[in-house]
Amino acid sequence: MVNASTSERSPQMNAETSQTDAMASVQKRSANKDWLRALQKTASIEQDQNRILPVAFDEVVAARGEAVAIIDGYERLSFIQFSERANCYARWALFNDLQKGDAVALLMNNRADYAAAWLGLTRMGVVVALLNTHLPPPALAHCLTVANARYIIVEDILYEACREAAAILDCPPKLLRCGTQGPSDEIAALSGTPLSEEERRDVTLKDRALYIFTSGTTGMPKAAIVTHRRVMNWSLWFSGLTDATSRDRMYNCLPMYHSVGGVVAVWSLLLAGGSVVLRPRFSASAFWRDITEQQCTMFQYIGELCRYLLNAPDCEAQRRHGLRLAVGNGLRGDVWTPFQRRFAIPRILEFYAATESNFSLYNVEGESGAIGRVPAFLAQRFAIALVAFDEVANAPARGEDGRCIRCGANEAGEAIARIDVNKGSSAAFDGYVSRDDSEKKILHDVFESGDAWMRSGDLMRKDSRGFYYFVDRIGDSFRWKGENVSTFEVAQTLAECPGVRDANVYGVAVPGHEGRAGMAALVVAQEFDFSALRRHVESALPSYARPVFLRLRQVLEITGTFKHKAQALASEGFDPERVEDPLYVAQPGESGYARLDAVLYNRIRAGEIRL
Repeated sequence: MVNASTSERSPQMNAETSQTDAMASVQKRSANKDWLRALQKTASIEQDQNRILPVAFDEVVAARGEAVAIIDGYERLSFIQFSERANCYARWALFNDLQKGDAVALLMNNRADYAAAWLGLTRMGVVVALLNTHLPPPALAHCLTVANARYIIVEDILYEACREAAAILDCPPKLLRCGTQGPSDEIAALSGTPLSEEERRDVTLKDRALYIFTSGTTGMPKAAIVTHRRVMNWSLWFSGLTDATSRDRMYNCLPMYHSVGGVVAVWSLLLAGGSVVLRPRFSASAFWRDITEQQCTMFQYIGELCRYLLNAPDCEAQRRHGLRLAVGNGLRGDVWTPFQRRFAIPRILEFYAATESNFSLYNVEGESGAIGRVPAFLAQRFAIALVAFDEVANAPARGEDGRCIRCGANEAGEAIARIDVNKGSSAAFDGYVSRDDSEKKILHDVFESGDAWMRSGDLMRKDSRGFYYFVDRIGDSFRWKGENVSTFEVAQTLAECPGVRDANVYGVAVPGHEGRAGMAALVVAQEFDFSALRRHVESALPSYARPVFLRLRQVLEITGTFKHKAQALASEGFDPERVEDPLYVAQPGESGYARLDAVLYNRIRAGEIRL
């Protein structure tokens, strides 16, 4: 239906297309109003240094009262009930003598208690570390160490992995175990009444609120520092761009341990008096039923989610939705227009952002395939540049004068953003808990002596109209299933498997899939057990990081600095016609790896096998 020519389309299809095109036109004409709302909402943040998100939410609770705030698979909480739940967590912090600056780790699936827990704890000045629910025990232990967590609040279903992680540590944090719905008995026993003046603490915008872990480009997860100022900026900025009101309801099935699923999708709505529907994970078969039954007006996406929906068969519910907006990132141009037309989505708000970054891009105009644009009146606030990249040095190229080289129109380069030393600025760089990790993200003397710019680690290009387009990730990581995958970490894990003598990990493009699937070139012993390898990676790596394809080689080529050469391998991909080495694929639902021949390869390319 999507590819039908105009003459072949039914009157209904032509009407839907005309309506969508008209809506897109309106979206582009009203772009300046969206920017203005975002600027107005965030302008008041610095006026009161003590007005952190929990305080701002109190104002919304007073106005919205018994209106629905959050709906998950088990609970439906009003603004008052949700506030009371958060107050219970705040008192739990007091009861356990948690001090300002202490860290508590949170390991839960998407649920109302997730947002209530960190809302209550951050009110008390406690820093909440949001843990990825897919991490194996060693990686969890690393995150707990980095955060220096005193407690872990963990959901029943994740308890064993958490217990194993804690057992690795010399001084493990204490565990607060919760059921699959609602709070633990220990939390429920506490009072949810508003905190008294004696119970409140002096917490300001500059204080740390969250640690959100990102895989970065190499090694184990890194803890990005998220201050109360950034939480407020993210929430109110998106509230303005989306024009969120009390009549809106957001559908969120993205993981809440990420900044988008856990902060932006939730608090941009709640601070506007709207409500949020939480689901633990995305389901293509349940998506439209949920959207219609819960009367959602918005949903938060990643590009892969939209592609899955586009590939799914028609259902009756998709024609009854009341959506006015889809907001997210990673929606490619080849999916954008067919997705918007098929499902009659009036507006798509695509953006580019990273948890630790000091800049973001927003495609307010609805330009298909673009990740954003900086309007002229915001150019000083968002100082972004694309600079030529030296692939050999794995760093931005510099000219004879020692300065970085700006890219011209449509030239690909690494995106960097100027760092403002003023901590009250949205262009400030808070970095990571590790100073070494933070310093690696900073470029010095970029265009003039003494300046400092933050490296994004992403290649982009900018067209003559100022729209930015994502090109690829730089260095030792790639994106798959909406997650960044560290090639270093995966290769290290593979090397620990008996029989693996050397491993080179990289990402390869797969038709019909967003991002890049993991592929590993391996040198293995003569008697090698593929089933054992699969068991090993399934026990040691989250699902999105496990290699989908294997390539067996006699030797792996290295550079003069003893780094594996991956570019040529990645360009050859997993095509058995191009690759003479034996190839294997991990098919969903099967054990071990299957030999990849031309028949299986063509089935994958045709979309008959989803990876």
